[in-house]
Amino acid sequence: MTAPYDPAQNQPPAGQFPPPQAGQFPPPPPGQFPAPPAPRKRAAWLVPTLIGVGAFVVLCCGGVTVLSLTGGDGKTETTSASSGAPADTSTDPAGAAAPAESAAAPKPEKTTAAPEPAKPKSPGIGDKVRGGDFEFTVKSVKCGISQVGSEFLNTRAQGTFCRVSVTVKNVTKSAHSFHADGSLTAQDASGRNYSVDGEAGIYGNSDGQGFLDEINPGNSVTANVYFDVPKGTKLKTITLDAGLFTFAEDAVVTL
Repeated sequence: MTAPYDPAQNQPPAGQFPPPQAGQFPPPPPGQFPAPPAPRKRAAWLVPTLIGVGAFVVLCCGGVTVLSLTGGDGKTETTSASSGAPADTSTDPAGAAAPAESAAAPKPEKTTAAPEPAKPKSPGIGDKVRGGDFEFTVKSVKCGISQVGSEFLNTRAQGTFCRVSVTVKNVTKSAHSFHADGSLTAQDASGRNYSVDGEAGIYGNSDGQGFLDEINPGNSVTANVYFDVPKGTKLKTITLDAGLFTFAEDAVVTL
């Protein structure tokens, strides 16, 4: 018959520790703490490797941050150099398209100044012009006349006479007197002004036309008016005086 299990039978005497099992360290003596386990040795290459990786990360992140702040085309080149990747040297399509668009843009058309309005044509021989109370029409001009009148009654020019045949018509509603001497003047190309020779006008008109003629409304008189000018002179214009007591402008006829 087996005796019942008594735990006290397998206990070591007081003050002693049971013998250690295989693969275990013996217990420490009484009053002492067990020694801490010896630290495991790290590989000698681990610490430098971690430091290098951290420095690489700092450089990469710092370079990208600086480039993002500065901006510009250097961003791609610096990032590529830091990462060891080759820089992209391809041409920007948008940049290439800008010059093409500028070249294709139409040139602005040259603006030309508006032509000046044509000046009204000056009245000439045969044209009717208004001068004060009368309407004048210069019919013809002839120069190089040395004497005016008959063989016995005549007058000679100091230089030479220019004869101007003119028709005068009263265009008002009342009668007016016309006197060629004082109403007409002649001008040459140099601007010299010539007055009417009244004596030549008396000899040069059969009935004294142009000398204090009283012309009724609607009637007209044709007279020969003479100007004594230097030999070789060519008259340029005839001016028809509108009169002293009128606001009308003088009429000018170009010969």
